[in-house]
Amino acid sequence: MKRPSCKWKGQTDADEESTQGAGSPISRMPQKTEGGLQPTHQPKFAEYRPILNILIQMKNEGRSEYSIRFADKSLTYISQHADLNQPEQVKQFIANKNVSNGYKKGLCIAYNKYCKYYKIEWKMPFYTPEAKTIKIPTKEKLEMLIARAGRTLSIKLSISKECGLRPIELHNLKVKDIDLDQRIVYPTTAKHGSGRALKISEKLRNAIQDHINRSKLNPNDKLFKDTADGYGKHYRAMRNSLAKKLNDPSLRTIRLYDFRHYYATTLYAKTRDILYVMREMGHKQIRTTMIYTQLLNLNEDEWTCKTATNVEEAKQLIENGFEYIQEIDGIRLYRKRK
Repeated sequence: MKRPSCKWKGQTDADEESTQGAGSPISRMPQKTEGGLQPTHQPKFAEYRPILNILIQMKNEGRSEYSIRFADKSLTYISQHADLNQPEQVKQFIANKNVSNGYKKGLCIAYNKYCKYYKIEWKMPFYTPEAKTIKIPTKEKLEMLIARAGRTLSIKLSISKECGLRPIELHNLKVKDIDLDQRIVYPTTAKHGSGRALKISEKLRNAIQDHINRSKLNPNDKLFKDTADGYGKHYRAMRNSLAKKLNDPSLRTIRLYDFRHYYATTLYAKTRDILYVMREMGHKQIRTTMIYTQLLNLNEDEWTCKTATNVEEAKQLIENGFEYIQEIDGIRLYRKRK
């Protein structure tokens, strides 16, 4: 049984791809019985049951879909390589895994839930995720990927770029969540974040309208039939194919989440309002937003420049959204992003 893909904070594309193809838990996975945890050689559903019990408990506790999928994938992956009933074996497997500390921490968090549920004693290892610098792709590279994608994938990537939605948020969108007249998207925010109202371009509005008409979708229908995992899989296949065709290996480094990073960074560059960016990204903590707010090396032709020689001219420019840069020979220079 193939389990869904889910990436967590600190996990790299290499980390994620190292777990692709993980199937159902192996036959030695323990079962909870009156006599304690015992190995089982029952059919596949029975093999998966110990993990399923934890997922059911998490759902009953009101945990988010993201958290449930996170635990599902992590425990399934661990069970492929270690006996979940042997904490030292699990600890050794995680420690020897050649992946980032962020990924190891995620595995430990998931296994800790398993130990609590089945009352297994273990001392959870402490892994500190490495500080990572987010590399923001250029606007030209993102638009190249969008242009080369198929019709539906192109619409998804455009939404990711213009709205900064998480893949799971994009795939939870229903037709009724799109106000085509006002060109506003109202996503259901993942991770219990605040609600948002996100503006889209006229071009994207038209593409979404065409998609709805072609697919004959009703207001309560999901905008896209695929899953968030399928979205990532299709994107990577298209990206890698294009990188090979153009002999441009740098394209392979552009992750799906980089469309979201680009949105956050450009939004901050335009507004310089960290609280506004936090709200538009659907973050609960401002420190999360700070990771995304790196300045882009934007070309000069993306700015409109103006000068002011007196107070009245400077006041007018500021009211129109221009920011002061410097003064040269008594003339003040201002700029505003196009």
